[in-house]
Amino acid sequence: MELRLSRREARSLARRADRVARLQPRSTQEGSWLSRLRQTAAEGRATAARRPGRRGWAGKGTGRVNYVQPNPEYQGTTVQVCGLWPFIAGSGSPVIGAPLGRHLLNGSVVCADPIYWFLANLVLNPSCFVLGRPGLGKSTIVRRMVTVLEAWGIVPMVLSDTKPDYVDLITAMEGQVIRVGRGRGHLNPLDLGPLMRELEKIPDENKRREALDEMRGRRLTTVLGLLALVRGARLESYEASIVTEAIRILDERDRVGAPVIGDVTDLVLSRHERLRALARDRGEESRYDDRVQNLLDDLVALGGSGSFGDMFAKPTTEHIEMGRPMVFDMSSIDDGDLQLQAAVQSVCWNYGSAVVSADKHLAEAGMREQRHYFLVMDELWRMLRAADVMVYFIDALTRLNRQRAIGQAMITHTMNDLELASEHLTKIAWGFVERSAMTFLGGLAESEMGNLEKVFAMSAEEKSMITDWSAESGVNPESSTAAAPPGLGKFLLKIGKKPGVPFQSQLTDIELAVNNTNQSWKDAADRARTSASQLTEEEAELVA
Repeated sequence: MELRLSRREARSLARRADRVARLQPRSTQEGSWLSRLRQTAAEGRATAARRPGRRGWAGKGTGRVNYVQPNPEYQGTTVQVCGLWPFIAGSGSPVIGAPLGRHLLNGSVVCADPIYWFLANLVLNPSCFVLGRPGLGKSTIVRRMVTVLEAWGIVPMVLSDTKPDYVDLITAMEGQVIRVGRGRGHLNPLDLGPLMRELEKIPDENKRREALDEMRGRRLTTVLGLLALVRGARLESYEASIVTEAIRILDERDRVGAPVIGDVTDLVLSRHERLRALARDRGEESRYDDRVQNLLDDLVALGGSGSFGDMFAKPTTEHIEMGRPMVFDMSSIDDGDLQLQAAVQSVCWNYGSAVVSADKHLAEAGMREQRHYFLVMDELWRMLRAADVMVYFIDALTRLNRQRAIGQAMITHTMNDLELASEHLTKIAWGFVERSAMTFLGGLAESEMGNLEKVFAMSAEEKSMITDWSAESGVNPESSTAAAPPGLGKFLLKIGKKPGVPFQSQLTDIELAVNNTNQSWKDAADRARTSASQLTEEEAELVA
């Protein structure tokens, strides 16, 4: 039987024999086990010389390689890799949450979503923030979370879809699609849906009062946010008090249905005693009129005669059906009408959050089944660009969501979208990212790295990776078509100050059917392909 030793093993055996020889007298070495050890080492070296090493044969022209590629590493559960232990190494990324794609460095599966990581105590609150240049897949990874979470019993609610990106997905889930826009329905900011009447039936007086106060606070936040958006500045403190008291007076009246903005306008015009006391008119009607003139102008602007038309002036056309996936389709609103988009977004975001919170109160009172929700708030930059004061509205909204343990995802393009007119406002907006438990960073320009370093601990390798992903795609000179961008579907998952997890998102075949975010260009693309094929046929005939 031939002894088979590698070169390394043979050298190690020879060195061991030499060390032992130095410690024993020469007279005892002849014919002893030491001599046999030396003979074994010599035979091992001779055998190893007749076989190539892991780099190939040594010598000139023998094909020896300088670099040995490492073996691929894989990650699996104890069931999948049963019997291989301990010949595997664990991964630093937990296998908890929605599977998003493959790790770019070791090929393992990257799983993450804010709700299940929160339930596993991996993050402190169920929220995430997604940053990246347009067209690199921000909505794609959020849609993957929505798809998986819905299958796991979490109800997704997309509170503003401007392109649309989520309508096809929610439709495939047999969810509710509420279309809003000019001539496509109405949204009453004073109506939070039929759940308000159910909250009044909560048997515990303290819980009932707490639930109703929260709903009224959310409704007031919406109205004040709309008025500030119309004015372009925050309301005066006494004006906010007048609006608050006017809504309270309308709630005390017996009426069918929720009040509308026109009712608030009429009440202010009527010079109600309680409103005059808040305006401090000193018993003079003319002083009262002067004090509320700007407020009246803003209320009229929200009415049917204002720039928004009757969108906020009439009762809500369609209410949210609890327990079903839903989306507000805002794609009919023109992209140039930023003020209307921001106004509709603010109402939809607050309405969706309020309805979910009301459902939570009813579940805690034992009047409904306990449900969990995942709210998607896309195109954040539109609201912030419409008016700087909207940062206060979003800040209040996100803080209320966290108190109710509702999962949420906020999406925008860059950190520059969060740089507002003043340093104070910018800090509030950056707080959206800092308070998010997990952040997904897609391809970003190099100028963004300074902003990111103020919020995250970014290594040189991570910054290089993100900027490389933002590069433009190359063009094939033969087909005159561009390849996929280098950063398409690639993201860096950051959790606080920890090192990021780079991954490539992957879609299944069934997801591709509802994942086209350029539906509005589909017809144009089909015509272009048809024209190109006809041109190619004509060129072929000419050549022939």
